[in-house]
Amino acid sequence: MDTFINLDHGSGGLASQHLIGNLFLKYLTSPQLRDLEDCAVLGEYAGRIALSTDSYVVDPLFFPGGDIGCLAVHGTINDLVMRGARPLALSLALIIEEGFALDRLERIIASVAAASEAAGVAVVTGDTKVVPRGKVDQLFINTSGIGLASHRHDISGKKAQPGDAVILSGTLADHGITIMSCQAGIEIDGGIASDTQPLHRLVGALLENDAGSVHVLRDPTRGGLATSLCEIAAASRVDIAIEEDRLPIKPAVGTACELIGLDPLYLANEGKCIVVCDRDGAEEILQTMRRLPEGRDAALIGWVGEGRAEGRVSLTTRIGGSRLLEPLTGQPLPRIC
Repeated sequence: MDTFINLDHGSGGLASQHLIGNLFLKYLTSPQLRDLEDCAVLGEYAGRIALSTDSYVVDPLFFPGGDIGCLAVHGTINDLVMRGARPLALSLALIIEEGFALDRLERIIASVAAASEAAGVAVVTGDTKVVPRGKVDQLFINTSGIGLASHRHDISGKKAQPGDAVILSGTLADHGITIMSCQAGIEIDGGIASDTQPLHRLVGALLENDAGSVHVLRDPTRGGLATSLCEIAAASRVDIAIEEDRLPIKPAVGTACELIGLDPLYLANEGKCIVVCDRDGAEEILQTMRRLPEGRDAALIGWVGEGRAEGRVSLTTRIGGSRLLEPLTGQPLPRIC
């Protein structure tokens, strides 16, 4: 194989065939993908079909705790899961800049394979395009996911109800502060790393026990926790109040945010979810989450109240004050996912 990607690799000819056969199929082993058809036929399933797609342009491509490959797999699985769907299969499409090193591409595809295998969600179809130098920054990935949502589940951002509890599955801002520090070339002590991980097993455990008590699921990625809560409040026409003392934040992340002047409420997370559920079932849900590795740091952070048509989110500070939270404006961290 060549050392770098060239335009021939995107031509659809012999070089493309070698790239697919010698690299992609070396790691991605699902029978549907190995058929090399333009479409994968998955079989027959009972349930409502869930479909999601997302694109990944993170910079840098490799970072503590992960890389663009596993991030793409985890992110698309989590988008399906936030509607209560069981993920079945993924697609993988890459836009690669001419001159991209093949050994780096292999690392990324190996990461995709490892992430999909660990999650039990196969990549079954894909596409590769190569563009001239300067037409794309190194590598962009698009993944789509298909899943099944049971008729038992009716989970949506519009379903939050007054009296509901608000639970966060783990610590805030790990991914955002990791990417920021890499981009700025800042070394932060404390073992800070991205939290990228799939959440289908965690959510599956919650829904298996009592699907009816979970009303809303949301992964607070771009825009962070504050923006996600604002979206839920607006969609459900409720007020949401959270407490600063209840927010789970790693000491190293909190210190880094204070030093740099960033608010962890607005930083991205790639392996956490918000759960809005019945107050009566909140403690059981919290304990179920804490028994699993993905939810060991889960915390009850607030409550849902009666609201106005536009919805509102407030934070009770450590000193007893109240701060109104607005959706993110501007772009504090470029290319975080």
